[in-house]
Amino acid sequence: MIYPHTLNYVAILVSGIMLWVLGAIWYSPALFAKPWMEILGIKKGESKQSGLMLGMVASFIGDIVLSFILAHIIFWANAFGFANGCVLGVLVWIAFIAAPNLPQGIYERRPFKLFAINSGYWLLGLFLAGGLLGAWR
Repeated sequence: MIYPHTLNYVAILVSGIMLWVLGAIWYSPALFAKPWMEILGIKKGESKQSGLMLGMVASFIGDIVLSFILAHIIFWANAFGFANGCVLGVLVWIAFIAAPNLPQGIYERRPFKLFAINSGYWLLGLFLAGGLLGAWR
């Protein structure tokens, strides 16, 4: 049975915002936008016509949900502190991002570079979100 507990909702919101901003930076022209778009065959300017705003809103909602669930995992593991939160963030990445997405990319014959870009974002994001949520319990 799952018992009710107290979570830090401000930390969850800040974690979601941090993930959203990290994604905006990660997929910006300064970092990985160009190789990501090339791999997927997206031409510059196409993303604005095909629902960029909807994607950004969906991304923010997903980041809040992810932070909410990660906060539960950190609570259930009784993890305190930045380092322990980071470890749990990496474990969540291994289990729920890397483990299913690497073989899926192999089956779909997608370049490893796409896995590295997309999963690299989630590795860093879950590391930081786990640390933030672990430290700010």
